[in-house]
Amino acid sequence: MIRRHLVTLLLLVCACATGSGAKAGEEKGSTRTAADYFPLKVGTAWEYEASMLGEKRTLPVSILKVVDGAAEDSTGARLMADAWGVRDDRRYLLRNPIETGTRWNNVVSPSSIENYEIISVDQPCDAPAGRWEGCVIVESRNRIDQSKTLVNEITLAPAVGIVRMATTLDDGGRRLPQSQLTLLRFVPAGQAPAPVEAGKPAH
Repeated sequence: MIRRHLVTLLLLVCACATGSGAKAGEEKGSTRTAADYFPLKVGTAWEYEASMLGEKRTLPVSILKVVDGAAEDSTGARLMADAWGVRDDRRYLLRNPIETGTRWNNVVSPSSIENYEIISVDQPCDAPAGRWEGCVIVESRNRIDQSKTLVNEITLAPAVGIVRMATTLDDGGRRLPQSQLTLLRFVPAGQAPAPVEAGKPAH
């Protein structure tokens, strides 16, 4: 059951500094909106390294089409922006306002409730694909049973999208790493090559 949740998280997000500077960033909000963190134009492309339970693979994603305001990517996921934030067919991934402490819940099934919170704004972030300013960190928590909770930390860069994601299992207070997603390459719309297929094995 836990592995199924992790696979869902990896597919979902592909649809897609610490110290004194971090403290200063946490005390203020951002003038950006959720839509600024999800570039959804046709041709936008990402390539991630996905590591889950010790197994690594390369995961390419690209936006194939936009229909009625919803962007569909090469994994089959659909994302759309509205006045409240950016969502897929079942959940909001980021909600406005973009400021520390913004919270929201997603009821994705009768037995699954995801609790989200923006824990940091206006921070620098980096990955093999580059380094950016003005990043946002979101934490989601999904309770599996009375003692286990999946904790997912997502870092997003403006005009880029998801830069990093780390999922851990909180088992009675013990944090057990489960999966990690890291951005290897980002190509904005207009510069991307032909759409890539999802699920290419790592070399």
